[in-house]
Amino acid sequence: MGERIASWFAAGHRPLPWRAPDFPAWGVLVSEFMLQQTPVARVIPRLEEWLARWPTPADLAAVPPGEAVRAWDRLGYPRRALNLHAASVAITERHGGIVPSDVDELLALPGVGPYTARAVAAFAYGSRVPVVDVNVRRVLARAVRGVGEPGPARTNEEHALTEALLPADPARARLTNAGTMELGQTVCTARAPRCDSCPIADACAWRAAGYPAYTGPAAPRQKPYAGSDREVRGRILRELRANELPVPRDRIAQLWTDADQLERALRGLVADGLVEIGDGGFRLPMH
Repeated sequence: MGERIASWFAAGHRPLPWRAPDFPAWGVLVSEFMLQQTPVARVIPRLEEWLARWPTPADLAAVPPGEAVRAWDRLGYPRRALNLHAASVAITERHGGIVPSDVDELLALPGVGPYTARAVAAFAYGSRVPVVDVNVRRVLARAVRGVGEPGPARTNEEHALTEALLPADPARARLTNAGTMELGQTVCTARAPRCDSCPIADACAWRAAGYPAYTGPAAPRQKPYAGSDREVRGRILRELRANELPVPRDRIAQLWTDADQLERALRGLVADGLVEIGDGGFRLPMH
């Protein structure tokens, strides 16, 4: 099955920037940070701007973390920008400015979890390691386990299932990792899978079973954005990004009518290191 996915992917896939043969490891790491819970179409222009401004980890490490938060703009989950800045500092100080290739060394970087570490090792350095994201989990659930939805994460099991699919040759394994993601993103989609276009349809356990309805536990769902603390935090950060000087509290107070919720969001941003209290008000972090 893994070889068939590799051949399908190699025959034609979306020409995404981070799939280019000469794309740098730093670019792969930045793209993986940005792609966490953010659509590809929104990431591509921001990634190009980011790498033009900070083409190496040392370039990003040399500026205040608030500049990373400002450049992150509206990609969402701005804590990722702080983590990426912290990772650039760690790469510069511990690894001579070179993104490490070892999974354990990558895991030791701020903000790098099991998926990102394996993605960088596999796609930037060609290591034969299983890479599992939500799209891969859906393909595994259907094609291998015979159920319609992946349900809650089964990290160890899903890594083992993916590794079993990977060809022995690292170059082919890289194609299988990327191809399984592409399959989940473009063919084996959550709501309308296109089984007639699937390269492994005849080997799919879910299809063979007659597409049974999923009855297992549901995966956690994110709460709505509108009216949430996340929306309030976003409004505060948008105001701070638009200003080089500290924004006074009375201006912050005009951003949201619920004073208690606004204060809670502001305290959370300060606690997360995304906002600092400076002379005359609040600002993006400088240290």
